[in-house]
Amino acid sequence: MPQNKRTLIIGATPNPARYAYIAAQMLSDFNHDIVLFGIKKGEVLGQTILNDWPENEEIDTVTLYINPQIQKQYYDQILNLNPKRIIFNPGTENDELRSLAENKGIETEYACTLVMLRTNQF
Repeated sequence: MPQNKRTLIIGATPNPARYAYIAAQMLSDFNHDIVLFGIKKGEVLGQTILNDWPENEEIDTVTLYINPQIQKQYYDQILNLNPKRIIFNPGTENDELRSLAENKGIETEYACTLVMLRTNQF
């Protein structure tokens, strides 16, 4: 059984048509714990979307579903979580944050969480 990679979804939404929602569902299906953070109110799979930054969480992977302009306000919080890696999903690519993360030894990937899960690359 693959290791559980506790994943913070930034840009979580209760809208089932959005990729962040589909990612939450698929991560759960693959037995990864999820932490949901976003500006939207609501729940995904019975779990509340946090509107305040999650403090003191052990996070393996951060997966981004917010655009680079919005990411700027979260640079310090993301980097301070010290995740093993950050996945920049299509449309979230950000060379500035990528560089800051890699300077801290955090692995980064311009990839799609859904494809990574389906192809056993997660």
